[in-house]
Formats: sequence, structure tokens, C-alpha cells
Amino acid sequence: MRIVFIGSVKFSEKALQKLILLNANIVGVCTLKESKFNSDHCDLTNLCKKNHILVKYAPNVNSSSNLEWIKSLNPDIIFCLGWSRLLKSELISIPKRGVIGYHPTLLPKNRGRHPLIWSLCLGEKETGSSFFFMDEGADSGDILSQRKIKIDTSDDANTLYNKMIDTALIQIEDFFPKLLSKTELKIKQDHKKANYWRKRNQKDGKIDWRMTADSIYNLTRSLTRPYVGAHFEYENKLYTVWKSQVVLHEKQNIEPGKVIKSNDKQITVKAGENAICLEEIEPFINIEEGSYL
Repeated sequence: MRIVFIGSVKFSEKALQKLILLNANIVGVCTLKESKFNSDHCDLTNLCKKNHILVKYAPNVNSSSNLEWIKSLNPDIIFCLGWSRLLKSELISIPKRGVIGYHPTLLPKNRGRHPLIWSLCLGEKETGSSFFFMDEGADSGDILSQRKIKIDTSDDANTLYNKMIDTALIQIEDFFPKLLSKTELKIKQDHKKANYWRKRNQKDGKIDWRMTADSIYNLTRSLTRPYVGAHFEYENKLYTVWKSQVVLHEKQNIEPGKVIKSNDKQITVKAGENAICLEEIEPFINIEEGSYL
């Protein structure tokens, strides 16, 4: 089975490594030299060179030259894992047995953009790891393999990302032999149960102290490293919050945004409900108790 692999993030590298360990016949890889929007960007060139695999930079994966290159490799299957650009129908139609994509939710629920961030930000208790055969829609093709992932209250963007990778690698090990023997099962998605998450922007990461402490905590953990971090403004300066914790605070006559505790390591701010302790701020803010953010 001849495989072309497309990917450009940390997850892509781990998945490609797993396929190599499974002695998959990887005949070519498309990757990116750099990325302006993937904080977990990973150039797969070095891994390919170490394993004597043909590799090509593909800033426009749907370009005519790239399509010709992939066609020349005569793939049976394409794995497209960790690629933020849509594949056009001409590319999807190249491999004889289809293109396998990946989405870290329980499809058909929560299709669309930034699934790990939205899962944490919205306080979801579980998400999923879904491999599927790509069609011209977004995350809408037949499911090849799916598993649930529990989201603990202590999880953040980094720990959930690693859970996703660990789960996906187990799935690859399970379904790859079925692909080889052509015994894989495909499950059609129920499109009536689908919803789509939108693309996030910088405003979505801004802390509003009128939010509940739980909501602020979910926001900060969803955007922590490797992502951009949640943020707030004070005296025309931007501060990034990497870590926070909910603090029970029963007094109701304190306005949101008031600093109720401050030391040289962290500050605690009254929220719309309870309070939030900002445990890691960059740069650290020197502010007195009783001040307002």
C-alpha cells in the first residue's frame, strides 16, 4: 500500500513516526518550512531524510505542480494529519482508496476550527479523536476510527494536546493493519447532529472580569502554551495570563475587576462570580490591592 503523507505540526510528526514504525510504505511527504499561524508547527523534512523518504515543501498543496508530484507517486491512500488548509476535490480524488483526515472531537459534533481550544474554553467534559475519510465538506466524511477523550478540570491546552496524540497513535496502530488487509470499516456521519465551531480571533482571548471565575479559568487554560495565552489590558499595556485558578469568594458587594489580593508572585481579582487567581502573568504586573483592572 503506497502512502503519501501531508502534515506540518507536532502531531503530524508523531503520526508519521508511528507509521514508519509500523513499516508503512511512505512514498512521499508534503510539509511546510514555516507557519505564521500554527504554534505547534513542525517541519517534517529532517524525519523524512533520516528515513530516506521523498519530501516536498507544499505552501499550496492544491497547486498544479504539487498535484502532478503526488500523482507521480501513485498513492493508494493519503494521510492528511495536521494540515490547516482545505484539500480540493482534485487532490482528494488522486489516491485509489481515499484521503484519511483527522479531527480531535467526537464527530459529527464540533466540526470546524480550533477544536481543542473551544473544548476547553466551553468547559466540555469530554472530546474525541476521530480519523475519517475526507470528502469535499469540512470534517464530514465517513469515520474510520473514533475514541473518546476525557477532559479533566486540571487539563489545559498542552495536556489535552498530548492526550490527543497518545490516543491517536493507539488508533493508528489498531486500524493500520485493517487498511493493509482492506478490512477497515467506514461509519457514515449523521449530519443532522453536526455543528461547526468558528475560527477564533484575538478578541476571543480577552478576559472580561464580569465573566465567572470558572469561565476565566477555562479561557486561560484553553489558550495557554503552545497557544497565544489569554490576555487583559491595564493602562494601555497588554498582559498575558498563562495560568489561573478559581478562588471561592462569597462577598457579593465587590465589583468585578477589583484586585482583592496581590503579592510579588500572583494577584487575585474579583470576577462576576467568585474570584480568579492569576498564577502566571507575563510581564508580571505590580498592582496594589484595591486597584481595578
